Amino acid sequence: MDKSVKELCNLIRQIAYDIHVYHGHGHVEKIYENALIHRLRKSGVKVEQQFPLKVYDEDETLLGEFFVDLLVENKLIVELKAVRALASEHLAQLLGYLKSARCEHGLLVNFGSYKFEIKKYALSDARLSQIKTAAALRSLRSFAAI
Repeated sequence: MDKSVKELCNLIRQIAYDIHVYHGHGHVEKIYENALIHRLRKSGVKVEQQFPLKVYDEDETLLGEFFVDLLVENKLIVELKAVRALASEHLAQLLGYLKSARCEHGLLVNFGSYKFEIKKYALSDARLSQIKTAAALRSLRSFAAI
């Protein structure tokens, strides 16, 4: 399925809202994650759960690995929470994922609040280009060192 990021965001927003209405707040994050994956796949959307991403230093040294809650159609990262309120560290986590994955678009969804919360974030084209250029230069330096 080749949907635009906007179409995917609209679909995810509606499905996540429907899940929040049906299940309410109070479950652990994994329940909402599984429900969202189930409904997205029923809608024909390609979604990967707990997708691993590696983080590298400027010299291409592997620093570690983290797992994105959902990677949708290989172009949208979705980070889920089940907390009373979203906090700045939740945003920092999503932005770190976007930067490390060199992905432009992300959604932060909170099922834990009485009021449903969803926010979309995007790295600017300039910032994304800067990250990709730096990564390409690091790769060239690594190749030249061989």
